[in-house]
Amino acid sequence: MATHRILFVCLGNICRSPLAEAAFRHAATEAGLDIEADSAGTADYHVGEPPDPRSIAEAARHGIEIGHYRGRQLVVDDFHRFDWILGMDTSNMANIARLDPGNGKARVEMLLDLVPGREGADLADPWYGDEDGFRDTWEDVSAGAAALVKLLR
Repeated sequence: MATHRILFVCLGNICRSPLAEAAFRHAATEAGLDIEADSAGTADYHVGEPPDPRSIAEAARHGIEIGHYRGRQLVVDDFHRFDWILGMDTSNMANIARLDPGNGKARVEMLLDLVPGREGADLADPWYGDEDGFRDTWEDVSAGAAALVKLLR
């Protein structure tokens, strides 16, 4: 089976995109898919830093360890390396489009566009909220992960 290479992108790469990467890795493993997954931010605010502690705690609630993840910034090579680049909201998508070289192989979409009935919906940024926002984010990224696994099967 061919490896599917997926990159999840948000602004700082410490909240939504690490959770999306974790949810997808988990769902893809359970489905027996051969995948490579990563996450990145469009900004360089948190390069080299671990995910937000609330993201780490939310992933741990689902039996997934993400404390070893480290923030990185989206780069042009990602458009050639990955099959899919999935942004978390319209602002991320605009930032992704500005960096897109136009000759990459990556299919670029918003994560929730893959979820029937959620097309065009932004995945809310939990950064300024409390733990409830991270639970909501987990539900959204899990729905996106399940939809992506279904597409890749």
